[in-house]
Amino acid sequence: MAVLAQIWRHPIKSHGAEALEAVQLIAGKTMPWDRHWAIAHEAAKADNTAWSSCANFSRGAKAPRLMAVSAQMDEAAGRVTLRHPDLGELTVDPDTEAEALIAWAAPLVPADRAQSARVVRVPDRGMTDTDFPSISLNSTSSLRALSQKVGTDLDQRRFRGNLWLDGLGPWEEFEWIGQTLRVGSAELRVVERIGRCLATTANPVTGLRDADTLGALKNGWNHTDFGVYAEVIKSGEIRLNDPVEVV
Repeated sequence: MAVLAQIWRHPIKSHGAEALEAVQLIAGKTMPWDRHWAIAHEAAKADNTAWSSCANFSRGAKAPRLMAVSAQMDEAAGRVTLRHPDLGELTVDPDTEAEALIAWAAPLVPADRAQSARVVRVPDRGMTDTDFPSISLNSTSSLRALSQKVGTDLDQRRFRGNLWLDGLGPWEEFEWIGQTLRVGSAELRVVERIGRCLATTANPVTGLRDADTLGALKNGWNHTDFGVYAEVIKSGEIRLNDPVEVV
């Protein structure tokens, strides 16, 4: 049986990941505080009224050094502490200190790319890469298979996933499309596979592109997908080591 091995959230889209031990999922919603904020670039059309696609935001696919940011969320205060090996630490409320946040991360965006301009937050909706409120599921065995193909151990943070599962066969998660999973007291319906981008080629420790993940996926399995998107259909708490089963 599969078990829940890791839980991750990303308070500011593409600006750091944080590991959790447990989280309360809510039906029809993204993971609480996951992609709660996003940083729109100067050419973006995104605003605070509706979901917008990832092309509107500063992100690891275009600015790989962003991949080395880590995050820690203080939920009570609404503040995020960010760390980067080249920039040190910043604690900020993205709602009220957007200029400080953008200035801190500015050196991580290449000069030939659209520069970060403003913080976007849509009430009650995380800015996931899907136009529906999604939670991403990934398999550690698929990661091992891809690591073997690439020729180096790949850090799971390259894939910015929410839930990592142990105990599956490689790519078994693709067989779950359209099925319902029970994790802890929550239930999730698996919707679609996740198509991957250049962000996965960047090392989350250094922020440097050092692995051809997309080429390895294409050459090994004739696709560039990794993981699946699901939607929460029954609210409930999930915790590390919870069993994951098809219902």
